[in-house]
Amino acid sequence: MLTLSRRGLLATLALAGAGLAPFSQAMAQDAWPTRAVKLVVPQGPGSGSDVLARLLSDRLARGLGHPVVVENNPAANGLVALSGVAKAAPDGYTLGLAGVSQMAFNPALYKDLPYNPAKDFTYIAPVADTPFALVTSNKSGIKTLAQFIEQARKNGGTLTFGSAGIGNSTHIAMELIASIAGVKLMHVPYRGSAAALTAVLSGEVDAMVSVVGPALPQVQAGKVNALAVLGETRVPQWPQVPTIKEAGLNVPAMPGWYAIVGPAGMDTKIVAIFNKALQQVMTDPAVKTRLAELSLPALQGGDAEIRQRASADLAYWSDFIRKNNIRVE
Repeated sequence: MLTLSRRGLLATLALAGAGLAPFSQAMAQDAWPTRAVKLVVPQGPGSGSDVLARLLSDRLARGLGHPVVVENNPAANGLVALSGVAKAAPDGYTLGLAGVSQMAFNPALYKDLPYNPAKDFTYIAPVADTPFALVTSNKSGIKTLAQFIEQARKNGGTLTFGSAGIGNSTHIAMELIASIAGVKLMHVPYRGSAAALTAVLSGEVDAMVSVVGPALPQVQAGKVNALAVLGETRVPQWPQVPTIKEAGLNVPAMPGWYAIVGPAGMDTKIVAIFNKALQQVMTDPAVKTRLAELSLPALQGGDAEIRQRASADLAYWSDFIRKNNIRVE
């Protein structure tokens, strides 16, 4: 019979344990998630990104087997929210629903940005795009793009527009319109797009560039006027509303993409698990119907596609922001 000394037995067990450790770690990774996942949204409740996040989170929770908790943090155009994601442990339990504002605009807006869009994130997957529309308050009396430009020229910088904050897409888009039209406008930033749209509804400000989804019911109810869509095609729900080029102003399409990102260095297995759950959600007929109702076309592709999109937008819009001296103090 083969026997082992006490010392030999301990050595054998130690070797076995060393061999099992990587296997146990791999099993732990494969078991992700084992608790709730936080999805940080860089805008406030009621915003386009918030609506999208909450639509996804409920269904993602079913696929992952654990809650996906939405956390809103609209401060500083999402700078605080995305900075928190970048600094989180790369264990998959803190993710962000990033948008073009945070990844392509902020680097030119902030002198000391606390994150690097190219280096500090794991790009996981694109989610959806969104068209924007120029809308005006009923109180303003402006119902066409031509009237908007005429009033802006006549009033010499006193025509007001709201936004979701300095440097947000809703701000940059209006600066783009003003630049190409050769007019000056008065910017009134709000804490989130929902607050800005409320200001348009009440007539507190004359206009804003809004994500189409939240503005849709207000336009359909006749509470605000839709002048033009800032994209290449009309919105199906507003067949009568022209694109801004059709309305007479040669404005490039405004990017409005959303993507899921995490801290740099995330395990590829975790990314794969999340992506599988996300794809199941995005192909759900009920989700597809709701995205269509919200005018949020789903984006195809993976991490490489969204990273390339972010890089291209960073180059184009950083140049525009700097040339027009748009800064965050």
